[in-house]
Amino acid sequence: QVQLVESGGGLVQAGESLRLSCEASGTIFSILVMGWYRQAPGKQRELVAAIRSGGSTNYLDSVKGRFTISRDNAKNTQYLQMNSLKPEDTAVYYCNVRAVGRDYWGQGTQVTVSS
Repeated sequence: QVQLVESGGGLVQAGESLRLSCEASGTIFSILVMGWYRQAPGKQRELVAAIRSGGSTNYLDSVKGRFTISRDNAKNTQYLQMNSLKPEDTAVYYCNVRAVGRDYWGQGTQVTVSS
C-alpha cells in the first residue's frame, strides 16, 4: 500500500520560509489532483493549494502570492514552498493525493510561526 511521507515542518519566525515535501512510497496511478491541506486548533481542515494532473493550480486566498505548490513526478514528490510566513499560517499541514477511486493522506507535519 502506497504511503505519503511528509517532511519540512518546523518552528519559524514571521517572515521566514519553509518548504514542505511529500513523497509517495510507490507509484500512484490515475492521479487527479495533488494538494496540501492544513488544520489549525479548533478549526476545520482547509485546502491550501492544489495542482491538477494537467498542471493547473489553485490557492487559498490568504496564501496567494506567498505559497507555491509543485511536483516532481520522477521522484513521486510534491512540494509546498511557503514564503513570508505569518502566525496565522500555524497549523498541521497534510498532503493529499486524489486518484481515481482512492484518496491518499500524509501523516501531517506541524508548522508553527511565531510573531
